[in-house]
Amino acid sequence: MITVEKIGGTSMSQFEDCLNNIVKRNRTEATMYSRIFVVSAYNNVTNWLLEHKKTGEPGVYEKFAKNDDYESALDELYERLLVLNQGFEAIGLNLAEANSFIKYRIKQAKTYLTSMNQVLTSGYVEKSSIYLAAREILASLGEAHSAWNSVNILNNNSIKATFIDLCGFNDSEELTIDERIHKAFEGIDFSKTLCVATGYTKGTEGIMRAFDRGYSEVTFSKVAVEVKAAEAIIHKEFHLSSADPKLVGKDKSIPVGNTNFMVADQLADVGMEAIHPKAAKPLELAGVKIRIKNTFEPDHPGTLISTDYISPTPKVEIVSGTDRVIAFEVHDPLMVGEVGYDLKIMQLMQKHSISYILKSTNANSITMVVWDNAATHTMLSEMEKSVYSLTVKPVAIACAMGSNIAYPGFLARCAQALCEQNINIECFGQSLKQVNMQFVIARDRYVDAIKALNNALCANQ
Repeated sequence: MITVEKIGGTSMSQFEDCLNNIVKRNRTEATMYSRIFVVSAYNNVTNWLLEHKKTGEPGVYEKFAKNDDYESALDELYERLLVLNQGFEAIGLNLAEANSFIKYRIKQAKTYLTSMNQVLTSGYVEKSSIYLAAREILASLGEAHSAWNSVNILNNNSIKATFIDLCGFNDSEELTIDERIHKAFEGIDFSKTLCVATGYTKGTEGIMRAFDRGYSEVTFSKVAVEVKAAEAIIHKEFHLSSADPKLVGKDKSIPVGNTNFMVADQLADVGMEAIHPKAAKPLELAGVKIRIKNTFEPDHPGTLISTDYISPTPKVEIVSGTDRVIAFEVHDPLMVGEVGYDLKIMQLMQKHSISYILKSTNANSITMVVWDNAATHTMLSEMEKSVYSLTVKPVAIACAMGSNIAYPGFLARCAQALCEQNINIECFGQSLKQVNMQFVIARDRYVDAIKALNNALCANQ
């Protein structure tokens, strides 16, 4: 039985811990293999290549997009990667071989980017496709670097390992993502080698075009489905817990243990992904369970996400949310009784590729909570011209989630916990499925709300 295991960037940067806690721990020669690792780039490397995921600080990609000196930017990146390589020499990385590999891969990337830049400057092509391709090329460098290094370290630690390069740098085959993954793993005897695959996969549909920065989890998901994995394991630097330990304190953050895919979807909807939702769906449909483990607590079983799990006792499993949203409310005295009034709102949101997290209505008002970003503000400026009245407010959303919360009293306990901290509920949402109670609150009370809900519903159960 094969397991497919995803190792995130923060864990990869501490690869000695990965070696001891994930690869070797409690393994004998007989149990070492039948595992595939799909690895992310080392911490911050993709940020340097593209842009910082949270702050937006530009990386090499912006240099290319602005026809600036991207070659020098890649040279600077190369120097940074050499420093990273040096940090792994003590655990078995052959420094000369590793430096040579990434030097050649960056040289290849420069060649591709130079050709693409020449095509761009000709003025004969549509630019967006070229820019997307450039992002793909740059993104792939990080995963190729970490995956190649990992295989080198494993082999030098007397563990048979195989580098599965899904980046497609050395071929011109027009394969879909699924076809490339199928071809890469065809004929491998998994019982005799540990496969380490790049989190990036080249495909005709463009993995970043479809999934953006969630691409490594999509590769992980597709590999697990391809090899019919017994379990798909994600190694992170933290547990999937009742609440973010950075907000509520590690002692109040309780590992979840078990939950289902529906709750995982609720988490993803507010940006707190256990796994990218587009990566979770193929696993869910294929009946492959996901286990979230903490790299630094290897003996803890972690949290198992399955299709049919329902908590045997009613309880809130996770408190989460975000303070990076805004609420807008369309008000119109003539809305009452008018069929399809919100159609024009939804059409405008579709035009700007904006989805909502929460929607609440009354007789003459519609309130929606959406991400606070440039596209949203552009959309709202346009909307203001076509509605009777528009109110926009920066807010936060705090959520109480669970596989078994459809019982009287949970809503009251949530409201009471917020009330005791003098936090007003400005808007509320819950569907008939009753897996997620969503509370819209003032943005500056977000941390207080998460602490209050976690203390009342999870930490003291």
